[in-house]
Amino acid sequence: MVRGTEATDVLEEFVELWQRFRAASAAPGTFVVVEGERDRRSVARLGIPATIFLLHGGHTLAASAARLVRTARRVSILTDWDTEGGHLAHRLAEFLEAERLDLDLETRRRLARTLRGELVHVEGLYGWARRLAEKQGDSLDTLLGAVEPADGPTG
Repeated sequence: MVRGTEATDVLEEFVELWQRFRAASAAPGTFVVVEGERDRRSVARLGIPATIFLLHGGHTLAASAARLVRTARRVSILTDWDTEGGHLAHRLAEFLEAERLDLDLETRRRLARTLRGELVHVEGLYGWARRLAEKQGDSLDTLLGAVEPADGPTG
C-alpha cells in the first residue's frame, strides 16, 4: 500500500489520467472493452460515458472483434493487469489493428504504471480510487468531477 505523500502523488496521477480517459471516451463511437460485468460496473461508476463492451459476453474473441469493427470508431482496451488480461488485450488488438479504427492500449499501460502493482483487476478500480481519496480527506466524486451514468453493457 502506498503511504503519505506517495499516496497523494498516486491519486493525483490517477485522477489526471482518468479525467483524460473519460474525456476521450466521450467521443461518438467510442467503446471501452472490459472483461466482465464487475469490470463494467467499476468503470461505469468512474463515469466513463462510452459504451462499455464485455469481452466475456458469450462470444468468441474473433466474433467480439468483428462486432467492434462493425460498430466502433475508437476502441479502448481495459482488461485486467494480470497475465491473462495482458494476453487478452494483445490478442484482441491483433484482431483490430488492421481495421480502420482508433485503438487505445496506452491507457491500460499508463494505468498499470500509476497503480504500481497495487491492483490487478479492473473490477477493483473504483473501490481502490475511492479509498485512496477518502484516506486523504477527499471525495472521489469531487476529485473526478460530475459523473454521468454510462450505457449498459454490450457484448
